[in-house]
Amino acid sequence: MNIGLTGGIATGKSTVSQMLVARGAALIDADVVARRIMEPGHPVLAKVVERFGETVLLADGQLNRKRLGEIVFSDPVERKALEDITHPAIRREMKAELEALEQENPERLVVADIPLLYESGLENLYEKIMVVYVPRSLQLERLMQRDALTVQEAELRLAAQMDIEEKRRRADILIDNSQSYEETESQIDDFWRSRVL
Repeated sequence: MNIGLTGGIATGKSTVSQMLVARGAALIDADVVARRIMEPGHPVLAKVVERFGETVLLADGQLNRKRLGEIVFSDPVERKALEDITHPAIRREMKAELEALEQENPERLVVADIPLLYESGLENLYEKIMVVYVPRSLQLERLMQRDALTVQEAELRLAAQMDIEEKRRRADILIDNSQSYEETESQIDDFWRSRVL
C-alpha cells in the first residue's frame, strides 16, 4: 500500500512522517528529492541558474535558497517557471523510488511526503491521501516562529499553497496536528491499526 502525505507549510508533516517510519513505513520525501536535484552538477540546477541567473548561487556553487525564495515567493510567474523546471524531475525520481520500494516489499506501507501534492495534481498517483492539518492561524504562527519570518513573508508563503481548509476537505485520512504530540501520535496509532485490520 502507498499513501501520499501532504498538508500545508508548518503543519507538521515531518513529525507525522517520522511517526509512520517509526512504525515500519518506508518514506519518500519530496523535499529531500528536491534538494538532491539542486546539488551542484545536477542538470536541474543548471536549468534553474539559466532561468534565474547566477545570483541564485552561493560562491561555492550551492543554491542560494534564500535568494531564490525571494524571487519566486513574490511573483507567481517566477514561481511557476521554477515549478516547470523542478516538478517533472522530482516526480520522475519519486516514481522510481516508489516502484523500487513496492517491488522490494509489497506489504510495507510506502509514504510519499509531498508538500504540494494537490497543487501539482499528484493525488491520483497514490492509493490514499493523508492530510496533516492545523488551522491557518496556528500554521501562520508556527511558520513565523520556525523560519523567523515577518507576518508579510509568512503570508506570502501560505498564499503560494492551496488553502489548508481545502486540503482538509479533500483528505482520505485526516490527522489533526493542532494539539499535543501525544494526541497526534494517538491518531497515527488508530490509522496504523485500521491499516493492519
